[in-house]
Amino acid sequence: MAFTGKYEIESEKNYDDFMKRLGLSSDTIEKGRNFKVVSEIQQDGQNFTWSQHYPGGHSISNSFTVGKETEMETVGNKKFKVSVKMEGGKVVVDSPHYHHTAEIVDGKLVEVSTFGGVIYERVSKKVA
Repeated sequence: MAFTGKYEIESEKNYDDFMKRLGLSSDTIEKGRNFKVVSEIQQDGQNFTWSQHYPGGHSISNSFTVGKETEMETVGNKKFKVSVKMEGGKVVVDSPHYHHTAEIVDGKLVEVSTFGGVIYERVSKKVA
């Protein structure tokens, strides 16, 4: 499927402001600034398992089905309910305070998140 693979972060925009808005401490933000986060995506039709692997062995994994409400966990270990849909090849995650899109552009995973009016963009290259 289009999203299946492992992707390593290549670039990001607005990291500090977004992580502050999520409520992460200054120490956590500083530690994470240069992490080479690996996103691992398994797609089976409308079913996804989306995992983020951080240095030191910490991982977050969210499973969801397009078209259904689900509970997700953030990097700050907060859980919230979202609806997930597919729009023009993009995975779109929506809740009252959080909006996230993910798409494959030229073989790269491009993610844009908005929380509390702060926009964060991350581009990851496919490594497997």
